[in-house]
Amino acid sequence: MLNQYFNNFPGDQVTSEQLLVEDLVIESIKQYGMDVYYIPRESRDSIDKLFGEETLKTFKGAFQIEMYLENVLGMEGNQDLISKFGLELDDELTLLVARRRFVQTIPRVLLKRPREGDIIYIPLTQNFYEITFVEHENEQAMMYTLGKGRNANVYVFALKMKQFVFSEEKFDMGVEELNEQIRDEYKKTVLTFSSGSGQFIADELIYQGASVSSANSKAISHSWRPSDKKLTVTQTIGVFDVTKGAVKGASSGATWSLSTSDNIETFDGVFEDIADNNRIQEEANTFFNFTESNPFGEV
Repeated sequence: MLNQYFNNFPGDQVTSEQLLVEDLVIESIKQYGMDVYYIPRESRDSIDKLFGEETLKTFKGAFQIEMYLENVLGMEGNQDLISKFGLELDDELTLLVARRRFVQTIPRVLLKRPREGDIIYIPLTQNFYEITFVEHENEQAMMYTLGKGRNANVYVFALKMKQFVFSEEKFDMGVEELNEQIRDEYKKTVLTFSSGSGQFIADELIYQGASVSSANSKAISHSWRPSDKKLTVTQTIGVFDVTKGAVKGASSGATWSLSTSDNIETFDGVFEDIADNNRIQEEANTFFNFTESNPFGEV
């Protein structure tokens, strides 16, 4: 039986030595780490039982916290690949975050530990990364130094992450730097007007209908070109139609009559390049003959 005065691995209590190690770990991360933003995920819809994932995601709030970048020599993973689907970004990295600091920074009503699927924004690279796995029993986490203790006494979490691929998720982070980074990554729709009054302003709510509450079509303004009466919008809900009345700006009060709605503007962002289906169809129409109703028979 171990000597009770020299038991280095107590099973149910946190010793002063363990707290000292944890303090040193936190201090080391504060000295050699960097500030990042932790962005928790919230569900907006039910789980897709077929693919085992949320069909719609929203990210609210951004919490600044210090983390240590383990990949000091560069990104890991397959990095940048050119395939038949275009340019694929497969950059991976690992961040270490102190358990105590995470609990102190992130409200416990939201999370008790880092969670797979959440996003971290790293100002150093100006990129968003999605957490794919949270490790707490590897070498980075120092195993159970001086014993397991209460609440497992895990000193750090190792966050395995890959570069986030933007796909129309809803972001409301409240940090201007982060909002500006994703502003151009939404798919855009161009509204062309025939006549009207007022000037739309950036990032205001655009709607078509008698009021915002009763409107069937809504969007967020991206840019307004009064010279050719074109308004570029993002995050479109519903369909803007010339038969549904004027398009209005909730903040500016601008009111314009819609002429056309074009949603085939190429979505070209830093996360991925997507060729629009309508553009592919238009190109295919130039050399495919679709007039035949039954090309394999005479009926």
